[in-house]
Amino acid sequence: ILKTLNSWFWWENIWMPINCTWADFVDRDGLVFPKPHQLYATIPYALVLLIIRFFSERYVAIPLAKALGIKNVRRVKPQPNPVLESYFRECSKHPSQSEIKGLAKKCNCTVHLVEKWFRRRRNLEIPTVLQKFQEAFWRFSFYLTSSIVGFIFLYDKPWFYDIWQTWVGYPFQTLLPSQYWYYMAEIGFYWSLIFTLGIDIKRKANPQGLCLILFTFIFFCPSQDFMAHVIHHLAAIGLMSGSWCGNYVRLGTLVIFVHDTADFWLEAAKMFNYARWEKTCNMLFIIFSIAFFITRMILFPFWILRATLYQPTYYSTTPVIAYFLFNGMLLTLQGLHLYWGYLIFKILKRFVFLK
Repeated sequence: ILKTLNSWFWWENIWMPINCTWADFVDRDGLVFPKPHQLYATIPYALVLLIIRFFSERYVAIPLAKALGIKNVRRVKPQPNPVLESYFRECSKHPSQSEIKGLAKKCNCTVHLVEKWFRRRRNLEIPTVLQKFQEAFWRFSFYLTSSIVGFIFLYDKPWFYDIWQTWVGYPFQTLLPSQYWYYMAEIGFYWSLIFTLGIDIKRKANPQGLCLILFTFIFFCPSQDFMAHVIHHLAAIGLMSGSWCGNYVRLGTLVIFVHDTADFWLEAAKMFNYARWEKTCNMLFIIFSIAFFITRMILFPFWILRATLYQPTYYSTTPVIAYFLFNGMLLTLQGLHLYWGYLIFKILKRFVFLK
């Protein structure tokens, strides 16, 4: 069964133009092609990024947070109690008064002590400001580095200025070393986010935002923020990995660059928000909003989506299945951009008119 599924998945009509086979993608005459098995390397690269994250958060983010006036609040741990811990995990974090009385009898203690235990236990679940700052610092560092490196990799490439160049010579476009490392770092980063979902700051899942993500992964039914983030990260990994296998690397690097150039402004705004530098935070959020609308509302739909939807018809009259798959995911991504843009506009409206 696995062999059959594997042969179906790598069927040439899915990935490449007519009259092309996988045998044509063997390195030759100075041409180097991306190979699917190279994606396995993103897992060890993710582990390397986790090591870098550990040291950067401990030895750079914490001193920076202290310099900005953020203190490390140490919360008091409740006394070990297997009965209350089991109830907290399996039943409710906010027991009713009658439930508290029942637990007090079972533990042979007062109602006040049970209430105090649950209050302290709930506080342990709430991330401290320092933890939030550390995570924002890591994301800021990666997105900023990715944006700078991406610009260095792309500024001298003809397809950075003329989007038509992304299709010239396709599918026999050679893979550049810079493109290899750009892809490996980005995919490895999203793998690292999946590996740390259990310890990262847990955020609320927004049902409206999830509906847009579910167009891509319709068989998932997330009910928690954990699954929402898993789906988001897997969607990013799937889109980049698929574009790697189909040798849509030129377009893929442009998509990555367009997204990362706005994200580090948001993480910087978060960092100063945690430090209570209100004016700096507001200024950074305005810059983020401008960058977001330029990259996600103008460049992405009118530059990149135009190149993926419209321009391939000039090079082939018979679009492959991958054309519909990737454009479907990119259109879903644009749907998310519209939703996030609506939220950002609401925040800006409140900021301008309600101070």
